[in-house]
Amino acid sequence: MSEELQGQFDEFEKTGIIRRKLLPWWIKTFCWIFMVLAVCGLGTLIGSAFSNNVQLSLYGFETNTAYSVIGIFLIAVMSLKGYAGYSLWFEKANAILIAKIDAILGIVICVISMVIPSFTDADDHFSLRLELLLLIPYFIKIYKIENEWNNGESL
Repeated sequence: MSEELQGQFDEFEKTGIIRRKLLPWWIKTFCWIFMVLAVCGLGTLIGSAFSNNVQLSLYGFETNTAYSVIGIFLIAVMSLKGYAGYSLWFEKANAILIAKIDAILGIVICVISMVIPSFTDADDHFSLRLELLLLIPYFIKIYKIENEWNNGESL
């Protein structure tokens, strides 16, 4: 066999770089949680065609109808989170971009859900969304591993 042909076969024998090793255990756990959440959200959308008894809640927004503006919005956010989890778990090239969008959108939604009630409710209360305690470190960790992820480096 010629050296050129042997060199082409060597490409197939290289072990893959496991980008997943760059993720801490808690992000790996949430990848699975959000993939399941996305499936449940889409299942809720389908199931709502047969029953109106639905409760959706995420980041401080709640609804009892999947076919409403808030319901569709929540299912779309759940789907984005599921796609981010899928992309990270299966080491997709665009995973970091999707995860950053997911984190920023989650932070913005949490802040909106904290601020709006303080202007609309008469009792002037302020609620702190505990999701921020995970969304901010999530964004920071994703930001820190971006170069290694995109360059295909491994730990």
